[in-house]
Order: sequence, then C-alpha cells, then structure tokens
Amino acid sequence: MNIRKIVTLVDEIHTEGGVPVEPAARTAVVAAVIDNPWAGQGFVQDLGPGIEATASELGALLAPLVVKALGETVEAYGKAAIVGLDGETEHGSALIHTLKFGNHFRNATAATTLLPAVEKRAGAGTVFDIPLKHITDATIRSHHQTVEVRVPDAPRAGEIVVALAAAAQGRPQARLAPLATEQ
Repeated sequence: MNIRKIVTLVDEIHTEGGVPVEPAARTAVVAAVIDNPWAGQGFVQDLGPGIEATASELGALLAPLVVKALGETVEAYGKAAIVGLDGETEHGSALIHTLKFGNHFRNATAATTLLPAVEKRAGAGTVFDIPLKHITDATIRSHHQTVEVRVPDAPRAGEIVVALAAAAQGRPQARLAPLATEQ
C-alpha cells in the first residue's frame, strides 16, 4: 500500500440552535489518500489480491488514529471510500466493505452494528458526507448523523480516499423520540 497523505479533521460544536452544547459535540475523521491498488490494470475480475494486500493494513492504520483524534469514547461511527476518476466505485467498496477493514474499527470501539458507509467515484476536492450510526444500536435516532469531509487535492485519478469517522455523541440538541415509540 502506498499512502500519499493522511488528513485528520476534528470538529467541535459548542452551540446549536442558540443553545450551548455541553459538553461540546465532537466528531473526528481520519482519511488516507492511497494509490488505487487496481489502477492501470483495466477491468479486474478478481479484486481479492488487492483486498488482501490493502484492506486489513489500512483498517489497522486508520482505526486507532480516528479513536485517538476523537479523544473520547466513540458512540457513533462510519466509513467512506472516494475513488479517483480512473478507478471504479467497486475499488473503494472492495476495500471498505470487508471485515478485514471494518473489524479493526469495530474492535477498537467495541462496536456490534453495521458500519455505515458512502462510496463514490469523484475528482479531487469533492465534498462527501460520511453517515454515522450508533456503535451498538442502529435504532438510536440521536446518533443518525453525517460528517462532511473534503480533501482539497484528493483523490487524484489513480487514488482512493479511504476515511473513518467517529462521534462522541449523537446530534447536538437531538430531540426525536426513540424509534421504538413508532412500533
């Protein structure tokens, strides 16, 4: 795996709707810009060797970095893969939609739920939203949120941006009733 750069973003919301948020609502994203392991090969039927060579190592790198960047207990999480224009969306999906990648984040956070994701093909500087859900109960509405990310110079045509996102809480000032109230 060839990493060009790692970008870390931390966001703290101190006021929402004119009301103080205490403690501040904190989210973190760590994104790695890597060479697409299938770049220049044309259509690759068997993505397995690239997955084996990249996914676990990438998950092992990013999971502890995003947990450390958040600096608090992770309550919500998500992932993303943005593939440069010379790749396929399937290349990003191949890296992040495998337990070899995702279990590193699940293990680092004691998570049991599906790790929500976004993947797409786009040019450098594209804004993308990473969906977040609660780490142990996907029905907790307060933790259904997104974090917006942009890496100004990535992905280049033969790259993939792979990112993990974490939140220490649900949405600031969340007021929706639990999903169970509608059943």
